Amino acid sequence: MKSTGITRPIDDLGRFVIPKELRRSFELNNNDKLEIYTEGDRIILQKYVPGCIFCGEVENVVLFAHKRVCPTCLAQLKNM
Repeated sequence: MKSTGITRPIDDLGRFVIPKELRRSFELNNNDKLEIYTEGDRIILQKYVPGCIFCGEVENVVLFAHKRVCPTCLAQLKNM
């Protein structure tokens, strides 16, 4: 994990601002959705992508390393 050195306050409603530079580098646009994960004492934010990250298939996708992958692409990955 890499530290950016950036800190942001959380307001009374629990909101905070993701800096423009990070939004650009992670291709986050207005109205994009973020998924929220927890791992131990960490909060992980990830851009929400409903289908397989490789082919876009939305049926029967599974989470693999916090990424959505369909069975077909998962099988191809295993055979590499």
